[in-house]
Amino acid sequence: QVQLVESGGGLVQAGGSLRLSCAASGRSVSNYVMGWFRQAPGKEREFVATIGWDGGTTHYADSVKGRFTCSRDNAKNTVWLQMNSLEPGDTAVYYCAARPYYQGVSRSQRDYTYWGQGTQVTVSS
Repeated sequence: QVQLVESGGGLVQAGGSLRLSCAASGRSVSNYVMGWFRQAPGKEREFVATIGWDGGTTHYADSVKGRFTCSRDNAKNTVWLQMNSLEPGDTAVYYCAARPYYQGVSRSQRDYTYWGQGTQVTVSS
């Protein structure tokens, strides 16, 4: 199985940028479709982005489309979420998740088997 560790979260002012990383170990990340999800205080965890095993397919939540970009480098066993034009509403714990590559991309958290511990992103107004 794969282990996932997120990093890169922090405190940023509205309009700023952050780049989250998700480092995989145990198995090659090329075996997995990867997803990003987030959970704000008092809210359910929600879909942010997903990327196919080769990076050729990406999907984004409408709330982040045009501001966030998901990418991956299988040789580095890492997936990134570049977040630009951040808004206070983006404040949340961000999680990366993995599902076997042959199952295809998915926006549903129920479809993901492996999860990281999360990294906090706080956007101040």
